[in-house]
Amino acid sequence: MDRTFSFTLPPPEPAAGSFTTGTLGARVAARLRQQIHNDGLAGGTRLPSEQAMATHFGVSRTVLREAIAVLQADGIVATRKGSGTFVCAQDGAKAGERGDALTEQSVQSLLNLIEVRQGLEAEIAALAAVRRTPGQLADIEHALRRIEEAVAAGVDGVEEDVRLHLCIAEATGNPYWPKFVAMFADPIRSAVKVTRANEARRTDFSIEVRREHEKIVQAIAAGDPQRARQAAMEHMQHAAERVRLADREFWRGDGGALARTLGRDPIMQK
Repeated sequence: MDRTFSFTLPPPEPAAGSFTTGTLGARVAARLRQQIHNDGLAGGTRLPSEQAMATHFGVSRTVLREAIAVLQADGIVATRKGSGTFVCAQDGAKAGERGDALTEQSVQSLLNLIEVRQGLEAEIAALAAVRRTPGQLADIEHALRRIEEAVAAGVDGVEEDVRLHLCIAEATGNPYWPKFVAMFADPIRSAVKVTRANEARRTDFSIEVRREHEKIVQAIAAGDPQRARQAAMEHMQHAAERVRLADREFWRGDGGALARTLGRDPIMQK
């Protein structure tokens, strides 16, 4: 007979500057993982229904499914169609090793995507500096302000960040550039969630990102393609460096959970 359990942990508290759908899913996953570990739940223990868990944590079913997907990727739980979600029988050390390996692969996927974006964003910024109209420049400057407003309001600014880069692509005057950016929109959005979550933990990182964005926009406003290209390229290079400098605690928590979400994207898989 399947075993069940009752909730012993409260919903996760929001973290200042990082209370978003992505990080919330990671925090729910962390709470579930903690309870499974603390209670010593054996393999075969059935989790409450999806609706019951969503209600307990005060989140949407979409966020709850993201949390379950994180635990599935780590081999902590498994879902059975028509039956529910169950704790997997496993050796704790091996489960930890599996999670570390999955995170490592996902971080590499993140760095691979940043490498591709380096050339893409550099060329787009250079073309935008030459071709942008006054209206398009106004849109770019507005998008930059929206990022600062989002961060000041205590949210991560992911959508605003993605919007800034899309506005720059639209300013090239070539419809294929924004289409190309849109094609990678989902993995880029996932990648930005990881990088901005990391940057939000360190004031120096946040300041660097703001200055890098400002340099790109200033070069586009000045109509200087070489400076715009260099600024965009440096922005991506520094983003990769910030990922490499993230500490182990970040990758063991929200960072690892978000990185694994990126690694599961079909575009990022071989």
